[in-house]
Amino acid sequence: MNATSTAKAVFLDRDGVLNAEIGHYVWRLDEFVVLPDVPAALQRLHAAGYLLIVVTNQAGIAKGLYTSAEVAACHHKLQEACGGVIDAFYYAPGHPSVSESLMRKPDSLMLEKAMARFGLDAAQCWMVGDRPRDLQAAAKVGVRGILVGEEALVPDAPLVPNLAAAANLILRS
Repeated sequence: MNATSTAKAVFLDRDGVLNAEIGHYVWRLDEFVVLPDVPAALQRLHAAGYLLIVVTNQAGIAKGLYTSAEVAACHHKLQEACGGVIDAFYYAPGHPSVSESLMRKPDSLMLEKAMARFGLDAAQCWMVGDRPRDLQAAAKVGVRGILVGEEALVPDAPLVPNLAAAANLILRS
């Protein structure tokens, strides 16, 4: 990419969007279950020219529950399940009770780093998350957000049941 080019991307929260939300921190490989619609949805977005960037809070690291290596193993499992189409993984290891970090959503440093690294145009990017903090981080950098879930937790944000529906919305825009 040259300095004048711009790229488009979909930022993806991890737990609850890409893998099953199980009610506690997910770091054990046997508990890390990629949701059934995810591989095909990511393949469709990738084929349409979107970079795919995972941005995830991983506070369990700061709390001493698991390690960066265990997070990396989960990300490797996700990448394998999705045919290697994910372009980057960013995670925030901090937790407010232990340490402050601008990486942690609702702050936007993970997105900002990816935008700089890949020359992304915020107007062509999307954030797919399952919590208000995901869409708050996106809004701070001018990225449109889509909420995955059953309940409209963010006023005026599109609400979809899963990543496949989010991909449909993105690809129709």
